[in-house]
Amino acid sequence: MKPTQKRVILASMSPRRTELLAKAGIHHEVIPSNVVEGVNGREAADEYVGRLAREKAINVARDNRDAVVIGSDTVVVLDGKILEKPNDREEARRMLRRLSGATHDVLTGVSIIGPERQDLFVTTTRVTFIDIPEAWFDGYLDSAEPYDKAGAYGIQGSGGLFVERLEGDYYNVVGLPLMPLVRTLEGHGVTPRFL
Repeated sequence: MKPTQKRVILASMSPRRTELLAKAGIHHEVIPSNVVEGVNGREAADEYVGRLAREKAINVARDNRDAVVIGSDTVVVLDGKILEKPNDREEARRMLRRLSGATHDVLTGVSIIGPERQDLFVTTTRVTFIDIPEAWFDGYLDSAEPYDKAGAYGIQGSGGLFVERLEGDYYNVVGLPLMPLVRTLEGHGVTPRFL
């Protein structure tokens, strides 16, 4: 059966999410949302990423009603505290010191809004870090990698050296859980192109 491809929009500027969609054979365009991120009161992490993913998708879908719009948000959660992108080097250092030798959760909320239906799901992956050697901190913080990622690390880059164990979806930690995303997109009439 020949794959059907509708107009798909990723409501995110994340190059990692774009790469993952391309890897999954999902042709798409990028139109970033202008949603301001921030926790509302005592929101649980799963509620937070779900809400932001939905708000991002709605924001872009308003002007693109013919398209299937994907909104997403990823956070790291350690001891019940949400760690988003660090604001500066010292915040990144503090985050990495807290994550060192500990197990944390990575949650990604995904909202898909199409002309006929809407879907929302949250995927959780458990990640355990090694005790990061003190000598590694400055070198890693000198790179650009920590500063645009939740929890100040990228598993797909040098930050992968910190990971001792992973339970769940690897791609979720990168920023988009591919299998549940593709299965949900199929419900919107979008299928991968294996070309």
